[in-house]
Amino acid sequence: MPPSMTKSSANKLTNGDVFHRTSNGKTSSRRNGFVKNHCLFQQPQQKNPRPSENNHVVSRTTNASLYNKVFVEQFEETPLLVAVLTYMGYGILTIFGYLRDFLRHWGMEKCHVAREREEQKDFVPLYQDFENFYTRNLYMRIRDNWNRPICSVPGAKMDLLERASKDYNWTFQHTGKLVKDVINMGSYNYLGFAENTGRCADAATESTHHYGIGVGSTRYEMGNLDIHEELEQLVARFLGVESSMAFGMGFATNSMNIPALAGKGCLILSDELNHASLVLGARLSGSIIRVFKHNNMVSLEKLLRDAIVHGQPRTRRPWKKILILVEGIYSMEGSIVRLPEVIALKKRYKAFLYLDEAHSIGALGPRGGGVVDYFALDPKDVDIMMGTFTKSFGAAGGYIGGKRELIDYLRSHSHSAIYATSMSPPVSQQIITSMKIIMGEDGTTLGVVRLRQLSENTTYFRRKLREMGFIIYGNDDSPVVPMMLYMPAKIGAFGREMLKRNIGTVVVGFPATPIIESRARFCVSAAHTRDILDTALEAISEVGDILQLKYSRHQRLPHLPSSLGSWSTEESLLQEPSHVKPSVINPG
Repeated sequence: MPPSMTKSSANKLTNGDVFHRTSNGKTSSRRNGFVKNHCLFQQPQQKNPRPSENNHVVSRTTNASLYNKVFVEQFEETPLLVAVLTYMGYGILTIFGYLRDFLRHWGMEKCHVAREREEQKDFVPLYQDFENFYTRNLYMRIRDNWNRPICSVPGAKMDLLERASKDYNWTFQHTGKLVKDVINMGSYNYLGFAENTGRCADAATESTHHYGIGVGSTRYEMGNLDIHEELEQLVARFLGVESSMAFGMGFATNSMNIPALAGKGCLILSDELNHASLVLGARLSGSIIRVFKHNNMVSLEKLLRDAIVHGQPRTRRPWKKILILVEGIYSMEGSIVRLPEVIALKKRYKAFLYLDEAHSIGALGPRGGGVVDYFALDPKDVDIMMGTFTKSFGAAGGYIGGKRELIDYLRSHSHSAIYATSMSPPVSQQIITSMKIIMGEDGTTLGVVRLRQLSENTTYFRRKLREMGFIIYGNDDSPVVPMMLYMPAKIGAFGREMLKRNIGTVVVGFPATPIIESRARFCVSAAHTRDILDTALEAISEVGDILQLKYSRHQRLPHLPSSLGSWSTEESLLQEPSHVKPSVINPG
């Protein structure tokens, strides 16, 4: 529950906002697994719910005027015992961390971190010891799970360079051995274009022979090639917008372009789970930033309404611009943005919408056109369409798409456009070739096959994990699959045990996630065959039994209706959807 919604204010929810409760009497909220999500219209409550509906909370949006399909996202509650043990684990680690810092201070334990010299103690400290407490005492214990050297193409399978540490992960030494054929369940290789053979590789090689490896100049000087022009025209056609602009780095596409779009006197409304590049860009812009709850349309509309009513702080003048920042797929939650509702609010309050499709472009929609394609929306309803080429296209860089006037403005005002070196020609060619395959302009159906394979793999992988009893987050159509680990000791143990079984995974903990919501994040790819997924699932199940990770008490969701025609809609705004409560099974 948001902090402002206390029991005393529960009766003051705006515009008919409804507070649903689960069958065990607990109030629904996002944290600790309970979900409190919102949609513009409320689905009517069923008078006679199915007997099998119990306990488990998900959000479902069923408004025929905004959605063309049932929208389902799941965030199962954290078992109370698991939450308590997780806090206890972090508490014990913190206590021992302070003890070890005490021993380091008095020279009883070797200190590996950078420290101030004695003669510098009267100066402003260069190294912030307390801020690095987590890194020293918690992260170092499990550091071996990250930055593993890959010495092959990171496709469906990869080779890793084995390494060892003699000082508890402070330093690593390579053993010279290779760990071969490790199943890759962590790369953002959604459509399987991370490969060194085939049409894309051949085209990139030919481009290298023709243009060379790099340009050595900005596009405003001597770095604007015809291949860059071709790429931008193709991206605009792929997105269905008037014009587009390509950049050499995806992170800089956000961090360097948002300051060109907003500044002093502007208001930025940012989803609380937005990527660091969006957050940095918003801060660099100098705009006032206000954060709304993730995918919570009540929170977003309240900020929009307050911004229009009250205006700028102190002066009360109208805002020069209100910019909403959202992502297509949120990479830590596997959640898909409620784009139809965001667009409805954006139109109602005359705001601008900035959509980051880094993880959704190529991975969602029947054409691979991202979240806009997924919801069958008009691209013109999104003012700034941003995305990256680093994931579905197997390349590097990012893009901005939109109206021609917008792109012309960015060409002369974006720091990333003016000062950054041009995109490498073979990288540009990789994007062009892979995008043409997705669009079917190469004369084959390979793109359709890969899109279908990704969708089938995503559905299969998520369903199997849920049937095994794991708690997984996000939307059923998201190829990003977070599986909850919770306890700090299980973060490192899961990654190590999976590698022993030749499965490469990504484990994530604080501060990238809330402190009690550590997780393993799997990324499904079209390059994964059913045999590969079955092998990975078997290993996950085995490790899950060893580490006791099968926390879920519920079966997977029952079949949901594919048509919304039978659902009626209400005229009032800002009401919550009712919650689907599937049946409960014995976790034993």
